[in-house]
Amino acid sequence: MKIRSWLLSSAAALAATSGAHAADAIVAAEPEPLEYVRVCDAFGTGYFYIPGTETCLKISGFIRVQGSFGPDAADSRCNEEDFGGQSTSDWDIFSRAYIAFDAKSDTEYGTLTGFFATEFNADNDTDVGDSFIDVDKAYIQLGGLKAGFFYGWWDKGLNGETDVLYNFTEFNSIAYLYDGGAFQAGVALDELEGVTTKANGIGIEAIVSATVGGVSIDLLGGYDTEVEEGAIRALAPADVGPGVFQIAGIWASDPNAYFADAVWTVATSYRYNATEKLAITPGFQYWGDLGFVNDADQWKGGLTVDYKITDGLASRVSVQYTSRDLGADTEDFVSGFVRLQRNF
Repeated sequence: MKIRSWLLSSAAALAATSGAHAADAIVAAEPEPLEYVRVCDAFGTGYFYIPGTETCLKISGFIRVQGSFGPDAADSRCNEEDFGGQSTSDWDIFSRAYIAFDAKSDTEYGTLTGFFATEFNADNDTDVGDSFIDVDKAYIQLGGLKAGFFYGWWDKGLNGETDVLYNFTEFNSIAYLYDGGAFQAGVALDELEGVTTKANGIGIEAIVSATVGGVSIDLLGGYDTEVEEGAIRALAPADVGPGVFQIAGIWASDPNAYFADAVWTVATSYRYNATEKLAITPGFQYWGDLGFVNDADQWKGGLTVDYKITDGLASRVSVQYTSRDLGADTEDFVSGFVRLQRNF
């Protein structure tokens, strides 16, 4: 009897032990906590925190389809020195995809920014350079200090599509801008390699800006150390009625990296905000001593119409008339474009 009882007790204990092990085998492990992407509103809309960091990232861009018309319109987007300027077509259609990455974080020295943008161009033409990938911007910025490849202050122009207030605007540069709100002052050093025919070129930019009420003024100067020539520019916008009035003027000592079209020029535009979706911008510009030739001149007048079709989708139509007088040779022509752009 004792042996039988012992066997039954052992069997029961073994069954209990086996059951415990079986139960342990099917127990699921605790899931790892998920880290969802968090919205970052410290630097404006569209930013989110990169998981595991305090860096905010914004991804943006656009898709553009544009049809241009005018003399040699198919070459108007290309640098003829780089790509040959082969096409002589007076109309052209191209598409562009643009994408930008903007990373920001707060530091004890101010906002730290890393920015990169590239564009992908597509054209049916067989000309070299019509379809290409281009780095548009790549720079680091800490507070007011900025270094890398970016557009300088000469890139700022008037509303509309009539004015041309620069020669080259984008360089590998190092710049510092003091921003006091209503008052700003900055200086930049630009690498001019490839812009001029000489090596080791350095350009110097300096700007002073002030704003009082709805009126502001920029005074900008650029000096090309290779050709030892420079240019100065004044640009002033003001809120007038339901729009913005702008005027600008440039004087250049001789052709240089910053302005090489004429000895002097004046330009103006008025952006009339007809509705929340529709803006109409007439513009005018005059060049004196065009091409740095005495008594040669040029004027250009035109109209630009912007219409917001819906959120993220906009259109722009530009029509410009140019009259050029080179003394023995005169030229008049019409140019412009129709653009459709999806922003995101």
